[in-house]
Amino acid sequence: MKAVIMAGGEGTRLRPLTSNCPKPMLPLANRPMMEHVVHLLRRHGIDEIVVTVAYLANQIRTYFGDGSEFGVRIVYATEDQPLGTAGSVRNAMDELTDRFLVISGDVLTDIDLGAVVAAHEERGALATIGLVAVENPLEFGIVITREDGSIERFLEKPTWGQVFSDTINSGIFVLEPEIFDHIEADRSVDFSSEVFPKLLAEGLPLFGAVATGYWEDVGTLEAYVSAHKDVMDGRVHVDVPGFAVGQGVWLAEGADVHPDATIDGFAIVGENCRVEAGARLGDYTVLGRNVRVRSDVDIERSVVHDNTYLAEGVRLRGAVIGRSSDLRRKARCDDGVVLGDECFVGEGAHVGQGVKVYPFKTVEAGATVNSSIVWESKGSRSLFGRVGVSGLANVDVSPELAARVAMAYATTLRKDATVAISRDSSRAARMLKRAFIAGLNASGANVVDLEMASVPVTRYLARQPGNVAGVTIRLLESDSQSVVIRFFDHQGIDMTEDAQRKVERLLNREDFRRVLAGEIGDITFPSRALEHYTEALGSTVDLRAVQGAHFKLVVDYGYGATAFVMPSVLAKLGAEVLGVNPFASTSHRITIDRSEREANVARLVTASGANLGALIDADGEHLTLVDDTGQVLTAEEARLAFVTLVAGHLLGDRIALPVNVSSVTETITAAHGVSIQRTKTSAAALMAAASEPGVGFAASGDGGFILPGFLPAFDAAAALVKLLELLALEATSLSAVRHDLPRTHMAHQTVVTPWEQKGLVMRTLVELSKDRRLELVDGVKVIHDDGWVLALPDPEEPITHIWAEGPSHQAAQSLAEEYVRRIRQSLR
Repeated sequence: MKAVIMAGGEGTRLRPLTSNCPKPMLPLANRPMMEHVVHLLRRHGIDEIVVTVAYLANQIRTYFGDGSEFGVRIVYATEDQPLGTAGSVRNAMDELTDRFLVISGDVLTDIDLGAVVAAHEERGALATIGLVAVENPLEFGIVITREDGSIERFLEKPTWGQVFSDTINSGIFVLEPEIFDHIEADRSVDFSSEVFPKLLAEGLPLFGAVATGYWEDVGTLEAYVSAHKDVMDGRVHVDVPGFAVGQGVWLAEGADVHPDATIDGFAIVGENCRVEAGARLGDYTVLGRNVRVRSDVDIERSVVHDNTYLAEGVRLRGAVIGRSSDLRRKARCDDGVVLGDECFVGEGAHVGQGVKVYPFKTVEAGATVNSSIVWESKGSRSLFGRVGVSGLANVDVSPELAARVAMAYATTLRKDATVAISRDSSRAARMLKRAFIAGLNASGANVVDLEMASVPVTRYLARQPGNVAGVTIRLLESDSQSVVIRFFDHQGIDMTEDAQRKVERLLNREDFRRVLAGEIGDITFPSRALEHYTEALGSTVDLRAVQGAHFKLVVDYGYGATAFVMPSVLAKLGAEVLGVNPFASTSHRITIDRSEREANVARLVTASGANLGALIDADGEHLTLVDDTGQVLTAEEARLAFVTLVAGHLLGDRIALPVNVSSVTETITAAHGVSIQRTKTSAAALMAAASEPGVGFAASGDGGFILPGFLPAFDAAAALVKLLELLALEATSLSAVRHDLPRTHMAHQTVVTPWEQKGLVMRTLVELSKDRRLELVDGVKVIHDDGWVLALPDPEEPITHIWAEGPSHQAAQSLAEEYVRRIRQSLR
């Protein structure tokens, strides 16, 4: 039986280590990762190997040759252009005339390959996928199987809301040669996203086999360091070069460790290393070949590659040092530092936590380098959060970071593209916007500077001809010391997760487009931008009907930029308006307790005899309503009121709502022939649904309302204007609508859930609920006879949300508590 080792990957997430080294050649326990795979194949009696190569292929060919040195026979198949996982294997089909096994050359594993092959043979499969259970399945393809092992469903790189299992595709496949009939030639084709789903759809014999043993996709720098720890802990069986001289200590041939040096914990010391007296090798230290460690050096939890020099007093903590690097006297590298090959760090220099230094760079003597990529530091799992790139102003989100993020973002756009950009009234946002504009211009992007504008105005301008995207920088409503950079596409809706990952990859490897002086982007200031927005907004309603109602309103602008927009719009509607907080703060966002603001508007509504009151958040996206009796509507009541009013005047046949809001809306809309389209709970998913034909209205669970005919995104001003039109057309009051709303009974709880156990929790809930109807739009929604419960892992915090609805508040609370207990039991 032959095997195919896929070794064409660039390993971009492992840069700068892979800047001039293919990922399969990256040393792991002092052997290239691919060599461990070759040894695994040989142990299972597979000695004929085809290696698919692309990036820096000569390094792989030179090291492995024809394979005879490793007891196998190796031939190579070269990709002249990227062909994907399936395409690269098809490129080697002339060598694969019988059943064969496919495995990645850049994983660390001791999986029982024989068991996977045996399962394949026993079931008569066309293709068998080796499956493994992992703690965090987000970056992998989840595979759900039936009891007989046949595959039921695939899910590529899910969000936490889509994690229904922790069993993932390991990248180990057993295939029959007939598989090539299902792989198109001369283009990039992927097994997981194209070939296997196609086989599943056609009903061909496609199976999964849960493999035993250790498996780790060494795809990130954290995983790279962790994999070494697992080797020394004995969690994985691999061949470590050298002699085991103690529990978890290996010394390779020619290694010279002075008797007065200390090895304090697990360590691997490579060939011809020299460790002088007074040096200390702390727990989980790995030294490559020919490393020189001088006196008083202290190393812990670090990996040092071949031919590196560590002078007297060097301190390494949780660092990775590339080949042939030179660290001079008393240089320090903190946790998360990665130096590329042939870097020089001068005497007394300090490389701070999380800093990456690319190959061939110099850090001067005495320098302190603190330009860390904060998004890889402890506490933040990725660059993008729920709404964008956020953090403490001028600390986490510094001008330097803003400029680099902008350059990465502009690199994803075509050269000479135009981006509309705005800010709120704060000084922090003003400073960061200037840095962001500089980064866009440096990468050849033009800027339409809206200066201070609300989020909906920015979205609206991003949709205008000539603009390809929008960006806004603002303080977080929940934290006046933190800012967020938000990104919108050409439709004015939130950037997709795929686009976010692309920006993050470019930022991590600092692969920015830099243009010549004559190509640097321009900055323009649009004239009458607010007038265009207000004119378009006013044209979306029946002016005559609204003017005839003679509305009297109390509007709290929350010190936001909507104070510049709404007065002119409401004046066109003939409304008499009492404005509260009708100006923007120029120093920082003024914070007033939300309940105080609501109570103040309620008092003013009753005192003035207004028809209704409204609170608009500072960003202009979310709306809180107060009826004519001074009653503040909850978010649930406001959503149901809107649905009740809009259902009879809908421009479309569907209303989009997230899966975690009440099912009562279906009862309201059924009488009007309008259906409810359920979406994921994220704002981006709701906006994407609102962009679809036939969707005439959408609403979130927290006071966000979308009128797709005007803008497929949250807009509090547009929602308020539409509400006035609907009340005028129906000749009713908001209190009357609220009084007739059906009762809802919802409960919400959270359960602390470690990141590594979120997949386990979701899989357990699916297994425990097999006898009930499940909806897997976002998380696991279990339908009961008189209600439902939704379990959804939080994407940013180690918790799982539980929402439940029942015929009474007590029933809903009991249902939520039942599933809280189930989750806690699965975590024991």
